[in-house]
Amino acid sequence: MRLGVAVLAAGQGTRMCSARPKVLHSLAGRPLLGHCLDAAQVIGAARICVVHGHGGEQVRAALAGYDCAWAEQAEQLGTGHAVMQALPALTDCDRILVLYGDVPLIDPRTLGRLVSAAADTELGLLTNRLDDPSGYGRIVRDADGRVQRIVEQRDADESERAIDEVNTGILIAERALLVDWLGRIDTANAQGEYYLTDVIGLAAADGVTVATASPSRSEEVAGVNDRVQLAVLERIYQRRLAEDLMRGGVTLADPARLDVRGRLQAGQDVFIDVNVVIEGDVELAEGVTIGPNCLLRDCAIGAGTEVLANCVIEGARVGAGARVGPFARLRPGAELADATHVGNFVEIKKATLGVGSKVNHLTYIGDAEVGRDVNVGAGTITCNYDGANKHLTRIGDGVFIGSNTALVAPVEVGAGATIGAGSVITMNAPPEQLTLARASQKTMAYWVRPRKQPKD
Repeated sequence: MRLGVAVLAAGQGTRMCSARPKVLHSLAGRPLLGHCLDAAQVIGAARICVVHGHGGEQVRAALAGYDCAWAEQAEQLGTGHAVMQALPALTDCDRILVLYGDVPLIDPRTLGRLVSAAADTELGLLTNRLDDPSGYGRIVRDADGRVQRIVEQRDADESERAIDEVNTGILIAERALLVDWLGRIDTANAQGEYYLTDVIGLAAADGVTVATASPSRSEEVAGVNDRVQLAVLERIYQRRLAEDLMRGGVTLADPARLDVRGRLQAGQDVFIDVNVVIEGDVELAEGVTIGPNCLLRDCAIGAGTEVLANCVIEGARVGAGARVGPFARLRPGAELADATHVGNFVEIKKATLGVGSKVNHLTYIGDAEVGRDVNVGAGTITCNYDGANKHLTRIGDGVFIGSNTALVAPVEVGAGATIGAGSVITMNAPPEQLTLARASQKTMAYWVRPRKQPKD
């Protein structure tokens, strides 16, 4: 069976009160539509077609990395009309699964159950049971439990409103039959639109058995219509991720105060304190400790390393047994070897730090190669930019750099060298020697500090 997926993403989302299309609003760092497309890929869709409308160019540009076709719904004439726009792109598929770009938490396992449930019939429908079904279309079954139709709340009588089984809108159907049913629906309703739900009644009237499946959790089929609903689903998603992490051996100081906006791979006995934000791809090896208020983006941190409070680590790699922070910033290209120390208000960019080296205070290291067991004093900077080009600083093993030193690149400090505090190093410093570059100190014995004159 070749499975085609039609993703309906043409809604204007007026209740979002935003110039951005609704399906591009972010949940866990990704567009709502991206979550839906991920689910479609996981279940093995042979072909995906996204139906866009409002802000279509923005939608296509934001999701350009996905392998899918695009169809425009120029006029908003209902869900049935939207599926009609997708069908020409899915002609080589045997079955069509309909999903929604503003329903981000649908579990691929749930979709798999729906596909399996409908394997022996031509139409399958995902339904849900709610304690309070108000506002949802009800699933009307006959005395033998067979689905007959869907009745909307405003059209339901008292007995039908008492039904707790509701329509989620997600269905799977044989493509040829779906084309036929969609060709037979009309706009004779209060909204003057083509309702996809009318397909259910037509199928039942044709004698087709409508198979059903249900989600494991109601939030899987919850849609986003405004920012309040988006925030609710964000916390549900984050809580689910937090629980998965804890079951895998991670300790979270407060599961409600972790935000994962990408992919986090964490080993056992990792500890993550409050208000940590994870973005992109982040890898934390066994025994890593992350302090409060840290941002980790596209980085890898080795076993047993401690990241103290208020650090930003982006595009960097840190070895095992290291110590970073507090208030440190590791920028893209920073590579710290094992047992390194980077302290408060230190920034490292596009630089390597060898095993056991320490840069503990108020320092900038950029475009540099720093060897093993180097000690860099407070206030040191590598002057790597001349206004047009970046230049490299090389610091050998065992170097001691005194506080408040400026290393003007390109420059090399030889292994075992010592740089006196307050130096401006513009030429290579030889190994195993003390190099100073500072003005001579003078004391002016007869100098008098200026004094303010008293006011009259």
